[in-house]
This record gives sequence, structure tokens and C-alpha cells, in this order.
Amino acid sequence: MSSLQSQDPALYDAIVGEEKRQHATLELIASENFVSDAVREAAGSVLTNKYAEGLPGKRYYGGCEFVDVAENLARDRVKQLFGADHANVQPHCGASANLAAYLAVSNPGDTLMGMSLAHGGHLTHGHNVSISGRLWKSVQYGVRPEDGRIDYDEVERLAKEHRPRILVAGASAHPRILDFARFGAIADEVGAVLVVDMAHIAGLVAAGLHPSPVPHAAVVTSTTHKTLRGPRGGIVLTRQDWAEKLDKSMFPGLQGGPLMHVIAAKAACFGEALTEGFNAYQRRVVENARVLGESLLAHGFDLVSGGTDNHLLLVDLRRREMTGKVAEEALHHARITVNKNAVPGDPQKPWVTSGIRVGTPALTTRGMGPDEMRLIGGWMAKVLEKPGDAGVAREVEREVLALTQGYPLFSWEPVVRPSPD
Repeated sequence: MSSLQSQDPALYDAIVGEEKRQHATLELIASENFVSDAVREAAGSVLTNKYAEGLPGKRYYGGCEFVDVAENLARDRVKQLFGADHANVQPHCGASANLAAYLAVSNPGDTLMGMSLAHGGHLTHGHNVSISGRLWKSVQYGVRPEDGRIDYDEVERLAKEHRPRILVAGASAHPRILDFARFGAIADEVGAVLVVDMAHIAGLVAAGLHPSPVPHAAVVTSTTHKTLRGPRGGIVLTRQDWAEKLDKSMFPGLQGGPLMHVIAAKAACFGEALTEGFNAYQRRVVENARVLGESLLAHGFDLVSGGTDNHLLLVDLRRREMTGKVAEEALHHARITVNKNAVPGDPQKPWVTSGIRVGTPALTTRGMGPDEMRLIGGWMAKVLEKPGDAGVAREVEREVLALTQGYPLFSWEPVVRPSPD
């Protein structure tokens, strides 16, 4: 019996229940993934006991010689991974990373221009319920209704009209390549500072499967738990001229003591991301997303922008007269996990929506490939044709359980199959 089981059985049972759920579920939430044993070990290490305000070599506490090693490993590896001048690995999450970036390059009350949440952006890109939309004057851009792609001419027009201090590029539900060079040119033209949030695509950028924002942006932020396949947390990369301001906006500006156990797990993650095996994994993620998208299209679903260039798909359910909430719940009953998501021009409330977001990083980590993506696309179609039919849900659930048994969740080794010629 474990210490937790004997001391707190209710909590222990919840954790065991979640572990079983992860094993027996097809995880298609685009922002989720499964970490390696090494990352889990680092996150659960004794480094959780250490307070270490400040930076390596400049701490406000004694006894930091070993946590300094861990943080320097994380900083050096992530700089190598993305070719950045400077890195801060202390943000507790992506939202903290974005806020630190904004505070480093601007003042509250300045104009911040970012992608609308309703069109695939993120809350922290200026939405009015977020602190980013409350402390900064927000201007929002979006995608063209006819093809679901960013209208860069409209971005340029809005930038010239509003002259933002910060231009934010990045998305949480956009399936196409982002033109960071164009964003950079627009920012330069209007005197804005380009901040790129690459949280979703960081793994693809690291593997060279998406253009890097680092040459074009003053500041780049990311989470570490999506395509990077690391612990839950954030990072900020900057040019050297912004390094000191960024570090000070992080601490003492926003946070106190960093989570040293999580920083160690980030270091382990970045070490894994520097391997060829990681690059092969990212290629498989993109291939799986493409195949899953083709399967859904073949079953009559509408995809925003018609497909994907990256790890995610945005399924528009309006023509089926179905909400994202209904679709999410129906698939959940069949052990397929997705999240409801707004689509451009969505008439539904944010807690209802007209779409679902689907991603392939987690299932790719488990070793699944194109054949499994075609099966899953068919199962999704079957469930969503009759979303209230419990018999259909049970039938697909049995298929899902049979499939997941062949793909262990933990102690994983990415399955690298040769790509077709």
C-alpha cells in the first residue's frame, strides 16, 4: 500500500481513477499529451521542497546549488532547441508567460492587438474577460469567413489604424501555418513589438515542421505541455535586448518562488525534444492529423479552413445542426475525449459552441498511426450520427477499449514507423 493510499484514500482513489481513464480513453484534446517516465520522475522529485526566488547564481535563498544546475539545464536546452538568445523557464503556465511578456515590452493601458478567441485565438490575447483585455486596450483580428484563414491584409489595416504597442501572433484553435515573417513586417511598419504565443505549435517548430517565430519576434512565449510533451508550465524566449526586462517582469513582477520540480521536468522535456526521435514523433503527429482530417471529411464533416497544416482540426457542426457541447458529451460516452470549441462566426455561447477541436499529439505519443486515425474518424462519425443513442455509444466504447489495450500509456517509447515514399 502506498503512503498516499493509507493516508488519504479518497485522493488516492481519484488519482487511480484518472490513471485508468487515461489508459482506457482516446485522448483527442489538442492541448493535452502524455509525458515520459523521466519527466514524471523529475516533476515528483525532492526539488519540490526547495525555495529559490531569483535566478541561477542570483538567488535570495541559500542552498540553491543543485536547483541552479536544473534551471541552467532547462535554460540552455530550450535556447538550443529554438535558437533563442535568452530564456526564462519560470512561468507557472502559458498565461503567466504571456503576461510577463506584455509587461516587459509595454505598460498597462497601451494597445494590444491579438487574435480573437472566437476566431481561434486565446483568452490572453486581449479577450475582455482576461486580465490581458482589462489592463490593455484590446484590438482583435480574425479569419476570413470564406476560408477560415487569417486575413493578413486586415491585420495590417487594423495595425495601421490602431498603432498597437503589442502585436500578438499565435492561436489555440487555428489549423494552418502562421506567417510570422508577415506579422513581423506589420509590427515593424507600425512600430509595434511582436509577441508570438507558440504554445500549441512549439513541438512542431522545434522539429522544423512549422516556421520558427524566433527570428521575427521580440518575445516568444509557450507552454511546455502540449506538442512539446513536457510538464504543465510555461517559458519565455527573448532577444538579448529584452532579457533583463523580461526576467524582472517574471520575478519580482508576477511570481515569487519558482516551481523547481517543474523546472527540472522542463529540462528533461527539452532534452528529449533535442533528439531525432522527437522529430520523428512530430512528423507522425502532423501525418496523423492530416489522415484524421481526411477521414472526417470523407464522413461528411466540415473542417474550418478545409483541413490542417499542424496537429489540430476544428470541426464545424453547424450544418449538422449540432452543438459542440452535444458532440463532446456524446463522444465522451464512447470514451473519445474532445473539447467543444467556437468556430468563426459561431452563434452559440462559449459554453455551448458550434464546433469541436480535435488533436493528435496524445494518441501519437501512444504509438497510434494512420490506420488508427481512420478507425477513430469512423467511430466519431458513427457516434455523432446518433449522438443520443446509448447503444451506439456502448458499441463504439467496446471498440475503443479493445484498441487502447494495445497501446500502453506510460513507459512509452514512441513508435517510429517509416513514412510512405
